[in-house]
Amino acid sequence: MIQLAIIGAAGRMGRRITTLAMESGQFHVTAGLELISHDALGSDIGVLAGLGALGVELTDILDAPADVVIDFSLPEGTEHWVEVCKQREIPMVIGTTGLDDDQEAAIAAASATIPIVKAGNYSMGINLLVKLIAQAAAVLGEEYDIEVTETHHRFKADAPSGTAIMLARAACEALGRNYNEVATYGRGGKQPRGKGEIGVHALRVGDTIGEHSVHFGNLGETITFSHSAHTRDTFVRGALRAAQWVTQQSPGLYSMCDVLGL
Repeated sequence: MIQLAIIGAAGRMGRRITTLAMESGQFHVTAGLELISHDALGSDIGVLAGLGALGVELTDILDAPADVVIDFSLPEGTEHWVEVCKQREIPMVIGTTGLDDDQEAAIAAASATIPIVKAGNYSMGINLLVKLIAQAAAVLGEEYDIEVTETHHRFKADAPSGTAIMLARAACEALGRNYNEVATYGRGGKQPRGKGEIGVHALRVGDTIGEHSVHFGNLGETITFSHSAHTRDTFVRGALRAAQWVTQQSPGLYSMCDVLGL
């Protein structure tokens, strides 16, 4: 039985991780974590998840035994817990998005000490799509324009989504482009589309779980790859699969494609 600590346990993803981890029979949830400012501290994480009391209180200190930590929180939370896990040498699965360059660097530095799986999306379908986008970009080449669109619920704080960025980066890598130089967020005014740029567009609508599309087009045709997530459980199951996998790995920074053997 894998001993699991959940960071962001009071959030939408954290509650579902608690539920599906317990249902799987593969995990024993030993800790639920949030930062010190969270108003649910002291609550039983089973009650928060709608399971009934599990005897595990939401806390801001990781002092319980843990074989692996899953983190779906906010960037400032991830920044804190990466250092804690590094010190305790606990493997991590990180699904937090909206990280800045310094926070990304801190994760990369910690991966020299502990194994870390980090992904913008833990859906198996999305990670297969990433590979397909890279292949399509390589085959279609420079003559096709590329645009990425994503739609999420009204509460999502970061835009564009980590998944949209992941898809755009996959195309850039296949084409030898620098993402930071060619990515364009949204459009406005009368400036024509630049050669080689990749547009990345975000919509925030109602309770949409997650929709992503990548469009390739030239003057004769358009090819569109799309993925829709119908439930957050899609991401939770992928994160739990990654948690099982990362406990067997050496220190390093891994992606969900590594977990899936893609």
